Amino acid sequence: MDEQATKGKKGGLLASTLVVSAMTLLSRVLGLVRDVVLARLLGASAGTDAFFVAFRIPNFLRRLFAEGAFNQAFVPVLSEYRTRARDEGSLAATRQLIDRVAGTLGGTLALVTLLGVLGAPLLIWVFAPGFGDDPHKRALAVEMLRLTFPYLFFIALTAFAGSILNTWNRFAVPAFTPVLLNLSLIGSALYLAPHFAEGRMAVALAWGVLIAGIVQLLFQLPFLARLSLMPVPRMAWRDPGVRRILRLMAPALFGVSVSQINLLLDTVLASLLQTGSVTWLYYSDRLTELPLGVFAIAIGTVILPSLSGKHAGDDPQAFRRTLDWALRLVLLIGVPAALALAVIAEPLLATLFRHGEFTANDVLRSAESLRAYSAGLVAFMLIKVLAPGYFARQDTKTPVKIGVIAMVANMVFNLLLVWPLQHAGLALATSLSAWLNAGLLYLGLRRTGVFQPLEGWGRHWLRLLLAGAAMAAAIHFLARFAGVWLQGALTERILWLGLIVVAGMLIYLLVLLILGLRPRHLRR
Repeated sequence: MDEQATKGKKGGLLASTLVVSAMTLLSRVLGLVRDVVLARLLGASAGTDAFFVAFRIPNFLRRLFAEGAFNQAFVPVLSEYRTRARDEGSLAATRQLIDRVAGTLGGTLALVTLLGVLGAPLLIWVFAPGFGDDPHKRALAVEMLRLTFPYLFFIALTAFAGSILNTWNRFAVPAFTPVLLNLSLIGSALYLAPHFAEGRMAVALAWGVLIAGIVQLLFQLPFLARLSLMPVPRMAWRDPGVRRILRLMAPALFGVSVSQINLLLDTVLASLLQTGSVTWLYYSDRLTELPLGVFAIAIGTVILPSLSGKHAGDDPQAFRRTLDWALRLVLLIGVPAALALAVIAEPLLATLFRHGEFTANDVLRSAESLRAYSAGLVAFMLIKVLAPGYFARQDTKTPVKIGVIAMVANMVFNLLLVWPLQHAGLALATSLSAWLNAGLLYLGLRRTGVFQPLEGWGRHWLRLLLAGAAMAAAIHFLARFAGVWLQGALTERILWLGLIVVAGMLIYLLVLLILGLRPRHLRR
């Protein structure tokens, strides 16, 4: 592949990444609006603790069955079928694979959903054992889990549809779909919650989750029909393509979702701590998810079909170049994002959530866990880019081995840190295990020769560190100078936070430009 073609490919990947990032940014902004509404109406209460547990359980399984193991196993196989279809001039085999995967996945999800609804009391006992000391909180969690668990069925099928659209380079629709969840939850909080009794208002949010799952699936179906890829579900466990996906998916069920399993372990231990701990971890995790979702997951989503195609086309050099480009880009965003979250944790939380029932103490406690999560943000982002380097080659066993190591390490870190640092110790343990995970993924790619860094990494790191340090110093000074975060009016907090964010971004970009980074470097 000549240099111009390579630039064109990277330009196309960058454009697709920007599309996904823009849609994801819209979703994350609405997600922050949602969290502001929830914090204002409900604060850090028994009801919110119960809701976040009831939502986290199906959400965790969603990431296993959807964005996690299923997506990483399905997209490489589907890309291979599509490549073969272009060569043969017929989509018949590809449509047959889609129909059979839809039927097999749908049937499995229906059974899992039924078991989850029936076993809600047991699931709450397993994932939130601390709720047993508060019968009201436990009863609320069980009731809400029975409403939120069917979300798994609808959202996993939504992710299945999104994987097809992504493989056909239709990235915008799947990236926009999460907006509907946030709109549903905001609407439920504002219009449904007032109809519930005091202490039960959070149940309205569980209804919002169920409604969102149905709406998200229905939204994507017309776009599949437009591509003539609307599935006709058929159960087919013996289909060769389905069996390949299942073989790839089985180990990936654990490996790709280690960070989510770690978060669930955090929830279990947090339920044993003081009331509010689950909620403090939730809000700090939400802020960490903003750069993770907008950039790292967007890049990972875009490069997986590209890497799968390059592997199917036997082009290892293009594979390495794409992975190198993705790593540089994710670090360019991840380093300043992690520094900003650590330096201005209180200003961010106070401006977004310090309203109504969310107190100054909630801000301070959430800031502790936000700083701990920020220490692992770059690692979380690197995992989203490094893991596709394995899954695109249909290697799911290696990430599983690494995942087991990271999982065990997280358990050890949790037990060591939870008692001295309380909820912040759980967040720090997750960050430490994420670094171990990312480091082992990187070393594995290097050791097998799949990835070798291209020239210029020393210069790239120097730019990132100097620009990040300048930005961190500037926003730290401005945040301390303002001094309005816990007592000032909301308008003052918004204005000061806007000034700090804009100033930080400008300083970071200015230093990068001074040190020689140019837009053309992002396309290659």
